[in-house]
Amino acid sequence: MDRAGEAYVRSVGENPPAFVRLLAHPVRWRLLQELTQSDRAVRELTELVGESQNLVSYHLRLLRDGGLVVSQRSSADGRDSYYTIDLTRCRDELQTAGGALHPALWLVPTTHRAPATSRPRPRVLFLCTGNSARSQIAEALLRELSDGMIDVVSAGSHPKPLHPNAVRVMRARGIDISENRTKHLDEYRTQRFDLVITLCDKVREVCPEFPSAPRLVHWSIVDPALAASTNRASYPAFRRTADELETRIRFLLTDPNAVHTTQKATRRSTHAQR
Repeated sequence: MDRAGEAYVRSVGENPPAFVRLLAHPVRWRLLQELTQSDRAVRELTELVGESQNLVSYHLRLLRDGGLVVSQRSSADGRDSYYTIDLTRCRDELQTAGGALHPALWLVPTTHRAPATSRPRPRVLFLCTGNSARSQIAEALLRELSDGMIDVVSAGSHPKPLHPNAVRVMRARGIDISENRTKHLDEYRTQRFDLVITLCDKVREVCPEFPSAPRLVHWSIVDPALAASTNRASYPAFRRTADELETRIRFLLTDPNAVHTTQKATRRSTHAQR
């Protein structure tokens, strides 16, 4: 435990950390469980946890105030908001809470591991609108971080040329995507996938059904190209997008079953999206 952790433990004293108190309520625990699987709108969370919208909104506000979830307006429907769990914050708070109870319970983060070799190589599809930035970055990161053990591709509902800032931000990470081709999602409509991740609220609304009934996950990530009017000014937004995608992908890879189709996960995701 470092000095910051020791100081936190001393400050807690006999009171449970705020993180523990937040998680202690069964509705908030259920909400966080659902958000670890996919970003969700309030209406979806209301259906998934079986509680009224007013109650769900109340508990989401507490989780947001506690820094465990964030929300942003949907780019597809401005009347809707998507909620996202801050997995890094939850991990750090959980580690600190363990150390506050006893030094031996200061948890060590799990490192990502490749999928089990006894299974066929899983297939993952990333979708966004233009296939020019977010999904291209995600494809490259998952391929790199999984050591090539996952067959990953990307596409868009309205493909555009590859954004130069996407190339630039990945080159800074030692990954060259300059020769990547942008593709329409129709190119993959009849193919088998274990996991389909939509990165754009708009493309989620038009995501087709796939014959293999893959697990469907949504990550609500703002298009970095909209952050500014010039490539130079929008580059920091591309860096933030790459950082967010890397964080999400690293957490995805800590679960060996996350990229494999499971009937339970598929039914839950499909049911919530309707």
